[in-house]
Amino acid sequence: MHTRRATLGAAAALLAAPALAQAAFPDRPPRLIISYPPGGVTDIVGRILAEPLGQRLGQPVIVENRAGAGGNIGAQAASAAEPDGYTLLVGTAAMYGVNPLLYAKSGVDLQRDFLPLGTINDMANVLSVNPKRLDVGSVAELVARGKRGGLVFASVGNGSSSHLCATLLQRMAGFEATHVPYRGSAPAVAALLAAEVDFLFDTTATSTQQIRAGNFRGLGVSTATRASALPEVPTIAEAGVAGYAVSVWNTLLVHRRAPEPVLARLRQAFSEAMDATTQAKLRAAYVDPLLVPPAGLEAWLEREQSTWLRMSRDAGISVD
Repeated sequence: MHTRRATLGAAAALLAAPALAQAAFPDRPPRLIISYPPGGVTDIVGRILAEPLGQRLGQPVIVENRAGAGGNIGAQAASAAEPDGYTLLVGTAAMYGVNPLLYAKSGVDLQRDFLPLGTINDMANVLSVNPKRLDVGSVAELVARGKRGGLVFASVGNGSSSHLCATLLQRMAGFEATHVPYRGSAPAVAALLAAEVDFLFDTTATSTQQIRAGNFRGLGVSTATRASALPEVPTIAEAGVAGYAVSVWNTLLVHRRAPEPVLARLRQAFSEAMDATTQAKLRAAYVDPLLVPPAGLEAWLEREQSTWLRMSRDAGISVD
């Protein structure tokens, strides 16, 4: 009798274990790795999300910047962490669609190692000049000036969407410029403000205020349609480079081997965190919320990665 009761008790405990694991998670603060320096769009977006996510999880989410190698340093750190759901990663389009070509031997494979919990936002990169250094008023004028040689462009780092957008523009428009990669958005923006470079692609999150203040002149946005933050700025395709279209996005990732009850808890918390208040904060940061339905999330990500890999190959992007 005692043996039968013990067996039934053990079986009940096993059946209850997933529910208990889900209920117990998290019992300490998770960390959110942001693989770019403070001040850039990935950092801004990650910090906007961290607060409501922590509220839904009942634990503060600790933001940790691990910058370098186009996001690979942060991705490596997240991949090497215990796959228990306590380490999250903000993924970027470039980490999926540029880094596999640019850092092919790094051992980082986001598709292999991570699951998307959801999409956060998308946005345009804005092609900007400082008129104090390069007084051009359109994409066509920039291209014409570029064909005479000698232009220098900044990016927020090798392998970034900023790098890809500029390289793709040169390839499609038929000119060459010297690349100066910076360690993040803040120093790249500072370089253009100081008139040390001729042009820069950076996101609406970091370009909009500079354009509205008159410090930068926005010549075009990278997306197929105009950016909600800068509706007066034409798309680069509208401005004469037919077929040019690059949309930049962020996702929230977790290790693929995290326990299923933990994944379910994280998905629920993320879904609740992306509420109207969070979406309003994203729009206030000049980016648009992106809500891909969970059922189609992995298929969406595979399509996006394929598109970005094709663009990266077409651009012939390389480490300078």
